[in-house]
Amino acid sequence: MIGLVLKSTGSWYEVLYQSNTYLCRTRGKLKLKGYKTTNPIAVGDLVEFNIEEASEEQTGVITSISSRKNYIIRKSIHKTGHAHIIAANIDQAIIIATLAFPRTSLGFIDRFTVAAESFRIPVTIIFNKMDTLEDDGLTYADELITLYENIGFKCIKISAFEKSDITRVGELLNGKISLIAGHSGVGKSTIINALNPEIGQKIGEVSLSVEKGTHTTTFAQMFPLENETFIIDTPGIKEYGLVEIEEQELSDYFPEMRALIGECKFHNCSHTHEPGCAIVESLNANEIAASRYHSYLSMLENDDNRR
Repeated sequence: MIGLVLKSTGSWYEVLYQSNTYLCRTRGKLKLKGYKTTNPIAVGDLVEFNIEEASEEQTGVITSISSRKNYIIRKSIHKTGHAHIIAANIDQAIIIATLAFPRTSLGFIDRFTVAAESFRIPVTIIFNKMDTLEDDGLTYADELITLYENIGFKCIKISAFEKSDITRVGELLNGKISLIAGHSGVGKSTIINALNPEIGQKIGEVSLSVEKGTHTTTFAQMFPLENETFIIDTPGIKEYGLVEIEEQELSDYFPEMRALIGECKFHNCSHTHEPGCAIVESLNANEIAASRYHSYLSMLENDDNRR
């Protein structure tokens, strides 16, 4: 049988087959070619499994993983030299961002969009907690939305406690498999619970001393909604270490840079110091945002966060 992995805890996996859920394990080690991962099976994977007939409960054994159309992967924070697959086979990635309490770093947004762009996964940035912002904050939010929409990323502003805003989010997710990511405390669980109260994700408090959220989601988990709609909740991500991205291909995952690569004087231009660099010229002409270019340099210089 071919089932869909809804949850991966590292040793057991919840697998959906038709309308039934089976608790499955692997027999032996399943490895992916090319790199080391802490989780060879990820949420969103399609797996072949057999039901254990001798078991009194609905348990099974996973025998193989189907080929993936895409995945979101990051550097493992627990095991040096390894990567962690957050989710596979997704239709879109949703970044939940807040501009205060806690403040989402632009570096995180840019790293995550680069990871998604490496598979051309569509990204939407949802700016939550708009009801907590005053004039300067609202102006800054509009500036960021203009920046990212000009690049090609869809952006929306919401308050998770406004029913009409949750309806807009539901329309965005309808009929798709969507991964939701963001720092702890930005409101991921609140949004998911508003979409379907039966899910009942735990909601953590934001620390008053450091203005950061507490981790309430330990493992990535996929929740079925209505109309063939699935939402993947992920643990709050403090930092996003990139994997599998070579130095010479990094600029291809910045859409505003990708459009200019062929105009550089040198075909192997690093877009840092070379004469005739179209990207640096666009930066100097304020056609590329300085924050985005600084993110590019940070990723370029931090080799450990690209492998």
